[in-house]
This record gives sequence, structure tokens and C-alpha cells, in this order.
Amino acid sequence: MDVPAVLAGETAMLEKIQAAADCHRAIDGHAPGMSGRELQAYASTGIRSDHESSSIEEARAKAALGMLVQVREGSSALNFEAILPALARGELGDNWCLVTDDIFPNDLINKGHINSMLKRLVAGGVKPADAVRHATLVPYRHYGLNDRGAIAPGYRADVVIVDDLVQFRPSLVFKNGSLAAKDGKLVAEMPVPNLKYGNTIHVKPIDASTFELRPRGENCQVIGIVPDQIVTTGETCKVAIRDGRWVFDPTIDVALIASIERHRATGQVGLALVSGFGFRTHGAFGSSVGHDSHNLVIAGTNPSDMLACVRALEKQGGGFVVVANGDVKAILPLPIAGLLSPEPAHEVARRLQIVNEAARSLGCQLSMPFGTLSFLALPVIPDLRITPRGLFDVQTQEFVVC
Repeated sequence: MDVPAVLAGETAMLEKIQAAADCHRAIDGHAPGMSGRELQAYASTGIRSDHESSSIEEARAKAALGMLVQVREGSSALNFEAILPALARGELGDNWCLVTDDIFPNDLINKGHINSMLKRLVAGGVKPADAVRHATLVPYRHYGLNDRGAIAPGYRADVVIVDDLVQFRPSLVFKNGSLAAKDGKLVAEMPVPNLKYGNTIHVKPIDASTFELRPRGENCQVIGIVPDQIVTTGETCKVAIRDGRWVFDPTIDVALIASIERHRATGQVGLALVSGFGFRTHGAFGSSVGHDSHNLVIAGTNPSDMLACVRALEKQGGGFVVVANGDVKAILPLPIAGLLSPEPAHEVARRLQIVNEAARSLGCQLSMPFGTLSFLALPVIPDLRITPRGLFDVQTQEFVVC
């Protein structure tokens, strides 16, 4: 994922890649927007796949270098439709497969997983047999799982039986030859583990003043959200300043974003500005899911509501929360490491719908507000990201002063 380290030929990074190659492991890439000589240099290290293509041109360039283009569809990163025409025309040869990435439970329940992509792939003009091959055999071979991905002698009997090759609705699922699920319900006996876990949200004491941003001037560097994608833009925007502090202006689509270290209570807090959440009224929403360090990520219009988000997440052991006027309007607890819920999937999906609606009541119209929020803390995807150390420019590998 550390593209600059790969391109710079840093010893530690190349040693990791070589160690994987020596163990005959698949070396997966993470190269959004790469092309030309940089992409050739990246692939020359032995990296043989990538799941970050967001355009036909990008996918075509990677496939031409022998990389497996992992055509991705998640809840926040929607790349499938952009690349589908190239798949239907056979432009990527055999160098592609289907993958998902960060799918929320409500999408899993309502839309499906790889089966949903197969349905759309066939509807888009790909032959059913080819579609299934690139959802099964091709990725299995890439990962060296040579006993899976096909129905043949010597292969594991991991089999999904669908009603037809149009809707791809699973009717029976077999695992190692035994019936595991039928008509959408688990039938295999699987003991529920008794998980023991504690609260992993450890934040050094803070107050509302923690969320006061003092920009150098009215024209500030702002993280620009790109809807349905995880890339961002770097924008310069004129914002409202009062007594030297940034203040929310409902006529300007700019909010404050904070990344707060939450594992060891170091006290590190990074502040920046973000455009694209669409706040129309005062409020904030926050999450303990913040790829890949999973610190607290809070976006909002004012210090008191942002502080209330932190307090709620501390109390619940993590999750997704929406606050307005100091009151918690909705919360989805994720008490296991601040990332997982012990509740059934349908209950998690129900509560996720509630927090999404609460975020939209503040003006946010993004399809997955908390998915977008979580990716804003991933400092390997261009252009600007928020970290506990501040605003980070992925292209220049430097921190930016607002």
C-alpha cells in the first residue's frame, strides 16, 4: 500500500516484497490512479494485482502489464460500472476478477455479494460461463488455492447452486461437501463463540477547545470528497473565520474533520477541513472505523457536538454516532475493537440505517456517510487525508498546514 516506498526502492519495502515472493505468495497491489513509467516500475517489483482501478484506461494499463485487475464494488467505492464496458468487450483478456471491499451489512442483505456483481456482469454482456470463471477459478489461481474454484475431481466441494444464470440467487451452499445454507438461511450447526472483549477506546482527556482550528487565512486547503469513490481531491476554499478560528457557514459546504488517536491515549489529534458532507445544520458524526489505523474520525460543524461524539464512542467502546445540539441522535455500537458488533446481521443493518438517516438529517446526502468518513483517514489514497498528526498530502508525502 505504501506506493512511494515501492517507487523509491526503499530497502525495507523491497525486502517485504521479496520475502513474499520467496514464500511463493501472491503479492497484491494498491495503486490508485497509477499509469506510465510509475506503474511499470511498481509492477516490476513482482506486484501482480490491484483493486484500485476506477476507469477503463487505468484497468487496461494494469492488465497490459500482466496485473490482475480486481474489479471492485463496495459500499463506498463503486468502480464496477466504470469498468464493465471493457469486460464486456474482452479488453482485459484473462487479467481480471471480481472483488468486494468494505460492504456494509445492509448492502450485503439487500443487494448481495459477488452474486450481485455476477448478475450485473451478465446483464452487461459478459457470457455467464466467463463471468463465473472470473468470480471463482481466476482469483483462486491467483492466490495459489489450486484445490478450489472449480467443480472437478480433487477439488474441494465448496459449491454454490443458483436458481439461474440471470439473477444468481443462491439456493444451496455446500462447504466441504456438506450443506451449509439453504434458501438464504444457515442450516449447518455452528457453535456461537463466547467472545470476551473490553473497551478499546482509550482517548487522552480532551475538551471542546480540542476542536478549534486556527487557519493561517481565509483560503484553506480542504479535503474534497468524491461521491462513491475513496479518492479525494485537494481544494482551496475560502472559509469563514471568527476571532482567528474556523466557524461553520451553512452556505459553504465545508466542515471540520478530526482524527484522534484512540489506542494508547497519546493525545494526538489532527484537524483539517473537508468538503462534501453537505452539512446544512449544526451537528457532527463520528466513527471508530478509520482505515487502516482505526482511530476516531469525527466530522462536524462545532466543537461541542464533535466532543459529544467522542464521549459517546468512548462509552460504547466504539461504533458510528450522530450528534446534534449536544444530544446523541443515533448510535450503532461496535464494541469489539471498535470495529465489530456481536449482534445479528439484520440488527446491525437496522441500526446502520438509523444512523445513516440521522446523518442525512444534518444534510449529508452521501450513499454511505460512515464508509466515506472511514476512508478519509487512509493516508495511502490520493489526494488529501486526515491523520492524528494532521492533514497529509499523499502525492507529496508531506503534512499540510491549513
